[in-house]
Amino acid sequence: MDIDPSTTKYVIKAKLEANGVVEKPDVVGAIFGQTEGLLGDELDLRDLQKSGRMGRIEVEVSSSKGKASGTISVPSSLDLVETSILAAAFETIDRVGPCKANIGIEEIKDVRESKRNKIVQRAKELLSDTVEESKVPTGNLTESVRQEVQMEEISEYGGSKSPAGPNVGDSDAIILVEGRSDVLNLLKYGIKNAIAVEGTDVPGDIKKLSSERVTTAFVDGDRGGTLILQELLETTEIDYVAQAPENTEVEELTQKQIMKALRSKIPVDQYVEMYDLDIDIDDLPDATSYDRKPPVKGESSSKAGKGSGKREKKIDSKKKSEHDTYRELISDIGKDKKAKLLNGDNNVINEVSTSELADTLMEKGDEVKKVIFNGIVTQRLVDISVESNIETIVGRKVGNIPKLPTSLEVLSWDQLKNN
Repeated sequence: MDIDPSTTKYVIKAKLEANGVVEKPDVVGAIFGQTEGLLGDELDLRDLQKSGRMGRIEVEVSSSKGKASGTISVPSSLDLVETSILAAAFETIDRVGPCKANIGIEEIKDVRESKRNKIVQRAKELLSDTVEESKVPTGNLTESVRQEVQMEEISEYGGSKSPAGPNVGDSDAIILVEGRSDVLNLLKYGIKNAIAVEGTDVPGDIKKLSSERVTTAFVDGDRGGTLILQELLETTEIDYVAQAPENTEVEELTQKQIMKALRSKIPVDQYVEMYDLDIDIDDLPDATSYDRKPPVKGESSSKAGKGSGKREKKIDSKKKSEHDTYRELISDIGKDKKAKLLNGDNNVINEVSTSELADTLMEKGDEVKKVIFNGIVTQRLVDISVESNIETIVGRKVGNIPKLPTSLEVLSWDQLKNN
């Protein structure tokens, strides 16, 4: 009775050498004859074959110059211990027919391991073919669906057909990113007002768009991002700068990293000063003139224009005198990066550099009430001034200040010149 191939676990492989000419029946007879009774009734070869636990003994033998050599293969469905015992018994055979012989075991091959390897290899091929055809990652169907939605949502803006989120045309604020992949990554997490500049040659319609909206430049945290930002700062009206973590790109950020970067955005003038960029703040496109941006939806025009000088207001004689004093001090400051600190009577009591102004205001006494300096009035400086009970602050320009309290008067040099 032959063994069922589907139940074969191991194959005993042996090498035969005989000092004489022998044939296959001689070898098979020697195996049965010389192992009979050697291992007991449980491992009797004839009984094992009849029960199907041992397969047919396969012998290949050839003769040359009066000697024979060949191979022996015996399939087994026994466990490894029993199979090993049988294999060891084969090595006790010392004669085949009339000739002295020697049988040595070469290996006990695990047939199942070979099958497993074939299964793994075939499974890889099938998986590869399936993924290639479907283009759907097997491990994350949710991500695949999300990406398909992104592709449907991404649009093209203006004559340059710049990749953009669907809300760029209607949003009061936009985010400038480098490429299409950045827009897609922001779309993945629900940010639909990003538009890609796609290189250092910024399209004209994006420049125009930045002059009409509150604009954040969101760049990669590498040299490429720095170069893009340099171009944007010199050609486009930027209000804020956000940057990916060092050596990472916007297109590879997680939702948490994106939100953290955007929450940590820095007003453009502060960014230039913080990183000591080789850019004159006065030469930047007029992104920081407070009356440039349109009112945010839901805000009244009076609130949006607060501090812009656009409100028609009669100036009394006392105020006019104060403004005359401010103009004289501005003329005295000229192009120097310095600030003059005044008391309530408009007398100069101290003079510091613009880089020291914030620290000086936080440390100064109650005597200082007014500040005139050659720099940009930012939200941070406004907050410090309010805490320090400053009444008036006059800067070369007024930045984008979303929270301007009524207790603080904020003026730009241009406003004073035009009054």
